[in-house]
Amino acid sequence: MKRRIAIRLKVPDNTAYTALVALRRLGVPVAHVERARLVQVEGESAAAMLAAVERDEELFNPNLHEIRLLDADRPVAGEMWVWPRDARSDIVAWRLAGESGEPLDAPSLQRACDVLLCNNAVEEATFP
Repeated sequence: MKRRIAIRLKVPDNTAYTALVALRRLGVPVAHVERARLVQVEGESAAAMLAAVERDEELFNPNLHEIRLLDADRPVAGEMWVWPRDARSDIVAWRLAGESGEPLDAPSLQRACDVLLCNNAVEEATFP
């Protein structure tokens, strides 16, 4: 079976923070930004897939990263996936939330994508 795994920094993510500040300046009503790298893995069980990622030193450092097996092969509310047009396997997941912690609404998420998080000339994005 194939599943996607999200690899996220457990230390402060300067790129996500910079995106947060820039999006606010650009008028997007966002209060929290998270970024994760998505990889697709194959395995017989969830535990085997997680173990495979944990063994790959190029992907995972236990001092810096946390991993999570995704339930679906598509973004959830408040999330967008961005990848280079020529490399569908190199996906970055951006998760955006508003002031009260709720996922960012679809129009605001689209605006964040258009003004900063996706370069439409060389990247593609997908939404829930």
